[in-house]
Amino acid sequence: MQQHIVVLTGAGISAESGLSTFRDNGGLWEQHSVYDVATPEAFERNRDLVLRFYNERRRQLQDVQPNPAHRLLAELEGRYQVTVVTQNVDDLHERGGSSRVLHLHGELTKARSSVYPDLVYDIGYNDINPGDTCDRGEQLRPDIVWFGEEVPMLETAAEVVRSADQLLIVGTSLQVYPAAGLVYEVDIDVPITVIDPGEPASVSRARVIRKGASEGVREWVARLS
Repeated sequence: MQQHIVVLTGAGISAESGLSTFRDNGGLWEQHSVYDVATPEAFERNRDLVLRFYNERRRQLQDVQPNPAHRLLAELEGRYQVTVVTQNVDDLHERGGSSRVLHLHGELTKARSSVYPDLVYDIGYNDINPGDTCDRGEQLRPDIVWFGEEVPMLETAAEVVRSADQLLIVGTSLQVYPAAGLVYEVDIDVPITVIDPGEPASVSRARVIRKGASEGVREWVARLS
């Protein structure tokens, strides 16, 4: 039976492809406060700004490519069962070749009804404009889990982590909850590796590789061989 490797990824892995991260820009995301563009209240207060912001993020995503870290993780599927649990809303893991990706915080390439959350649509890199509606006539919004909203995939992700034979954490500071709590779902005897060039939150018994995502994943994969 193949080992199950679970990979928990954050903004650091996408940053190597050129995507901006909120925590690396002084609390600003592309010069916007998170409270202006990433809360339900922001959408109610200034719908046009929020839609325009995510339209710009979608265009930016279309212009970047998966980096070696994404591709190395995908290549592991040739030898292991691999599940990626990502806090990222981009599609770089999928474009890099990973076939099992669980998005905790939603997906930038999808839209959903602002009233009926089960109505979700694949939109690719197209804009969402004011007046674009779901099948029941309500305004569409990005299919993103905003601050203050529940994380609907959290329990599914916890179940995935509980089934891990190895847990690899790449490009996340482990400071954003509830996602950061997933590390505590892993069985006590499961090896944990953290790849982060900075100072990630302490994880007991974890091996830390203080390198960037691509370099760190390459080193970790070499040790698997």
